[in-house]
Parts: sequence; C-alpha cells; structure tokens
Amino acid sequence: MKVLKSDGKVKEGKFGEKEISRAFWHTSAHILAQAVKRLYPDTKCGIGPAVENGFYYDFLFSFPFGEENLAAVEQEMRKIVKESLPLQVYEVTKEEAYAYMEEKGESYKLDMIARMEAGERITFYRQGDYAEFCAGPHVTNTGLVKALKLTSLAGAYWRGDENNEMLTRIYGVSFPTAPELQEYLHRMEEAKRRDHRKLGRELGLFALLEEGPGFPFFLPKGMILKNILIAYWRNLHRREGYQEISTPIMLNRTLWETSGHWDHYRENMYTTVIDETDFAIKPMNCPGGMLVYQMEPHSYKELPIRLGELGLVHRHEKSGQMHGLMRVRCFTQDDAHIFMTREQITEEIKGVVRLIDEVYARFGFSYVVELSTRPADSMGSDEDWEIATRGLRSALEEMELPYAVNEGDGAFYGPKIDFHLKDSIGRTWQCGTIQLDFQLPLRFGAEYTGADGCRHRPIMIHRVIYGSIERFIGILIEHYAGKFPVWLAPVQVKVLSISEKNERYAVKVCEDLKQAGIRCEIDVRSEKLGYKIREAKMQKIPYLVIVGEKEEQENKIAVRCRDAQEDKQDLGRMRLDELLRMVQREEDM
Repeated sequence: MKVLKSDGKVKEGKFGEKEISRAFWHTSAHILAQAVKRLYPDTKCGIGPAVENGFYYDFLFSFPFGEENLAAVEQEMRKIVKESLPLQVYEVTKEEAYAYMEEKGESYKLDMIARMEAGERITFYRQGDYAEFCAGPHVTNTGLVKALKLTSLAGAYWRGDENNEMLTRIYGVSFPTAPELQEYLHRMEEAKRRDHRKLGRELGLFALLEEGPGFPFFLPKGMILKNILIAYWRNLHRREGYQEISTPIMLNRTLWETSGHWDHYRENMYTTVIDETDFAIKPMNCPGGMLVYQMEPHSYKELPIRLGELGLVHRHEKSGQMHGLMRVRCFTQDDAHIFMTREQITEEIKGVVRLIDEVYARFGFSYVVELSTRPADSMGSDEDWEIATRGLRSALEEMELPYAVNEGDGAFYGPKIDFHLKDSIGRTWQCGTIQLDFQLPLRFGAEYTGADGCRHRPIMIHRVIYGSIERFIGILIEHYAGKFPVWLAPVQVKVLSISEKNERYAVKVCEDLKQAGIRCEIDVRSEKLGYKIREAKMQKIPYLVIVGEKEEQENKIAVRCRDAQEDKQDLGRMRLDELLRMVQREEDM
C-alpha cells in the first residue's frame, strides 16, 4: 500500500503498520467529509483525524442529523471509493488557504488557519472535487478503502470547549478488504457482550453512581476480587525483596513544585487550601516514596532499595473521557520505586521485566513492548536522558525481548518501557510500565554514600504492573467475559437445595466448604431447582453443588461444572473432599 506524504514523497508499506494504518484511516475521514459535503453542501466541517481502529469527523449540520442519515452518507462514501480518486498534495500560503476556506464558508477551518503563524505555508490534499488543508499523510487513492462502515454518532464541542458550539461527530471504521471489516465488526460485537460496565453490574462487582462520577464503588464481590489481586501482588513483592509503604493522600504545594508536578501536571490535580497553605491530592505516589527514601541516610551496600505502594491516587479527567473502570478519577496504583546505582540499572530493569512477565502469564495475557523516548516537555540534561534511554534499551536487548520505539512519548522526567496486554479477543491494553528517572532524585537532593566515601545521586525506577487495579479489573472482566478462573472467582461454589427438606444439609455442606477455605454461597429459597440453576449460571460461578434427599442420605453432593462442555457439565455425585481437591487443583494452576 502506498502513502503520500506532505513533501510529495511516496512511502510503501502494509496495512497494520502504524503509519500506514493511520494514513488509511485519515483518508477515510476525508472520504467521509467529501460524502457529507456532496449530500449536504451547507454543512460546516470541523476536524477529522485517524484514531485507534478507525476515524471520525466533526460537522455542524443545518438540520438534526441522526442515525437514519448514516446509510446515505455511507453509500456516498462507497461511490467515492469506486471513483478511485487519486490524492494530490500541494502547498499554499496561509493567506491563500484562508481565502479558499472563506470562499467555501468553512468557519471552523478559518478558525484553525487564523491560529497559525503569519507567513506559514500549508499543505492541502485534494481528491476529486474535495480539498482540505492537512499535514497528512494519506494513501494515494480512495479506491484502496474497499471496506468501510459508519459506526456511531456523538456530540463534541468545537475544540473541546463547552462554551463553543456542539458539533456532530461521526465515527467509522475501514479496512482494505471486506473480510477484515467483518472480522472487526464481529470483535466489536463480542466486545459489547463482554462490556465490563454491563457485566460488573450483573455480577455485583462495582457500581458507578451519579453522586460520584469517575469514583467507582466496589461491592462485596468486587472487593473479594480486588483483595485477591492485592494479596497476589503482596506475595510476589515480598518474595522479590520489596518493602511495602503507604504515603499520605494529600501533600502540600511545595512538594509538588519540587517534584515538577505543579508545573507539568497541575491541570490534572485536585487542590485545596489548609491553614492558608495550598495542598494537592496526590495524582502519583512517587514524591511520597521519595520522602520515605530521604528519612535516613543510605549506603551503596543497601542498594537497590525496592519500595512498593498500593497508593490511592486522584486525577481530574474530563467527563467525556471517563469510561467505566478503564478511565476513572480515583484508582489504586500498584506502584514501586527502586533506588539504585548506575551500575545496577540494567539488572534491576531485567528483574522488573521478569516479574511483569510472570504476572501477565498468570492471567493468560500475551503482550508487546514499547520503548518511549524523550518528549518535548521534559526535564533534565541530554546526557541523563541518553544514559537512561540506553539503560532501558540494553535491558530489553539483553533479554532478547522484541520492542517498538515510540518516539517522544516518554514521561516528562524520563524514558519508559510500556507493556501492552493482548486480551482474549485481540484487543491491546497499556498496563505495565517501567520508567527510569534521573530527575526526581536530583530535584529532591537524594543521596547515598558510595564505596569511595563520597555522596552520590541514586537512580530511580518507577514501575507498575497492574497499572491501576481498578482498570485491570475492568480488563479482566472483559478478557474472561466475567467467567473468572477458579482462583479469581469471587464465588467459587454455590450450593443449591432441591427443597426445604434439604436446607439443613445444604447449610452444612456450605459451611464445610467455607471451613476448607472455599468462597461459597448458598441458595435455599423456595424456588424451582431449574430457576435457581439458571440464575446461578448467569452469575458465572465455576461450580454448582446440588443437594436433595438422595445426596443427604448418601452424604454426597451432585456437582455441575461451568467450564466443562455443555453436555459434560453434570459431573454426577461425589464426596465433598473430591470437590475440594478439584477446586484446589484449579486454584494452583
């Protein structure tokens, strides 16, 4: 597939490569705008970028544009594809671009041009009767977009400012072939079925209430799941020599100015005033960890020092950006901060990578790795950034771990390695990260005594594995479609009585299971057994235990297994200790 860049050069590549795919979807957005302008010439165009897995375009229509209008626009887009219009790129002055868009009556485009520098030259892309100023790149011909689908509508304020007009945002997806589109749409249907917000409500895990937008409520079963993840995290970190700490949720402005967050992250922080002093609720745990390190002097013989923290952090997210547990305003970050010498960088990073790999394997995730380098808005010297980036790169290469480079996407204080999980339906989620930081120890004046008796500056690693426990739970719900493996399931076994006569025996079985450490519930309601079984299956509980008169007489239980094939779910009668061994065996897997 060929891509036309803004300098007129053509690059070849395959759909699926990041730059090629984005160019393909960007061209699809232009096709959408061209179709809308053909059908509704008085429509005003906003912006139309490529996004992950597709594109969107914002419009101001002169009438109430609804779902019923999408089919006509989609049909017109297909006509433009069939016309196989070649794309051309050319350069104009700011004044020429303004005059062109003024003639077209494109007020939003005029707003964008007016904000550009005087004398700036602007590239336009043209396809047939449609031209738009754009930095590109685009594919070379509309005919390459052989399969497309408009998926949804949403409202969007111009420039994201609620004081501006509300525009209509049209989302779409496109692919080079029809089978690829069908496969994608199937995945989206599957994703809808697995939606963690829907399953979280049905399974009684968490709630999102209007009294606290972006602040999730965890219900009893959700807390069981959360605590299992925390216990697993703690066990691993004890084994790996981490010391757990807990730092305050709110610290004063001076700390955040020292860390750099007040200047670089202020818009995402919640603040208050106490005793005429500015305070901020922590958006990150690292400055608190820095203070803990500085509470006593350290020798090189103590390093590396590994401090772990399950810290509750708060970040201000705009209401339109929040999404279930995936993007919230309050979450538990499974942080750790490692203080070390320069010579220990590579080995410590390798140790963290191995730990992350072990955790993800436990949940059945594969992953891809990205190395993110220095952003434009950064602190520190070129030398420090070079040493830090080289340290991360060396660790990945020594472990022979394939990685992609994400230029300019590092943290403001250092480069990072990001781990993108791949779930059971092929979606990726950025969770784990390893960030190497020379800046925070410098800003806080952190030191240790070296073998030479002199003071030295430690290097700091920031790292998370889950990332956010809340978000990780959302990912797990969708990954497993709510059918958690036995070791994670909030309820592992549910005991159902056939009639009131068997209630006492059902209670005894349930209590025996609980005494053996099994998470167990009981249903002794005066309902038909079939109804109780169907309800329990909806709760996706791994094992159902059914007890009636015959089971009570034989001191046995009848067992059904959720994960067996439909015709093999009934495991028959067995002794209670046989079920215990089955559950415990699966817990150890």
